Amino acid sequence: MTKPELLVTPLNVDHIIPLCEAGADAFVIGEQKFGLRLAGEFSREDVKKSIELAHSQGKKVYVAMNAIIHNEKVEALGDYIQFLQGVGCDAIIFGDPAVLMARREVAPEMPLHWNTETTVTNWYTCNYWGKKGAKRAVVAREVNMDSIIEMKENAEVEIEVQVHGMTCMFQSKRSLIGNYFEYQGKTMAVEKKKFEKGMFLHDKERENKYPIFEDENGTHIMSPNDICIIDELQEMTEAGIDSFKIDGVLQSPEYIIEVTKLYRKAIDVCSENPDQYDEIKDGLLEKIEEIQPKNRPLDTGFFFKETVY
Repeated sequence: MTKPELLVTPLNVDHIIPLCEAGADAFVIGEQKFGLRLAGEFSREDVKKSIELAHSQGKKVYVAMNAIIHNEKVEALGDYIQFLQGVGCDAIIFGDPAVLMARREVAPEMPLHWNTETTVTNWYTCNYWGKKGAKRAVVAREVNMDSIIEMKENAEVEIEVQVHGMTCMFQSKRSLIGNYFEYQGKTMAVEKKKFEKGMFLHDKERENKYPIFEDENGTHIMSPNDICIIDELQEMTEAGIDSFKIDGVLQSPEYIIEVTKLYRKAIDVCSENPDQYDEIKDGLLEKIEEIQPKNRPLDTGFFFKETVY
């Protein structure tokens, strides 16, 4: 049985080595100019240093270029892709065909991971983008377990699935929070946003708080709960899913490290001693529950239900 990759989102360069030691196999990093909803902002120098550190530990680094690309950013794509090739980036994560076209021109051998957040919902789509050059497809968060396994059975590319963390429910290109504060005659550090953790959209009827943050790509409203399926990995592991992702956006470095350690153990047991997984999975879930922020309940997302609109 092939062991799934454990993919993690570090917050900064200093986070790389501790996450390697915690058991991460690969990392997603990038800068807001090109990447969506990143756990941390990585300048070019940060990207270069992160790749050096990860490669020294035998790990991989994927750089996010999955933002919606507008005309003013098109000319910058080729230069950034050439930079990534020069520093040894292992793959580019993309959602806009503009990135694919730029990569064909300047770095045709650079591996690509297809990730639009929402439209990777069937294996035909995975294979379509595989024929265009992608080696991996990142499954939409709204797809259930049975559909994910069916996609893996028929896909001609690698399949990546998010197994932990919050998900995006809404994105607007507009700076909604910043515009509101300006309307109120107040000032707010909207540029680069500092990955603000204290903003919420409060749904009084359901008593839910939806985290909000803004970056260069606009306003993002996130789910009130965190996905956690550390106790439901067996079926996908046996199906051969290639990568399990922990998304650490708006979480602390310490939390991401501890969660990585627990998923590392879960994946190893699933792959090497599957008969023992049932004995430990409840305990692993309990350990995550102990460190889970009080305002972030855990659930299984859409893994065991159909999408409801």
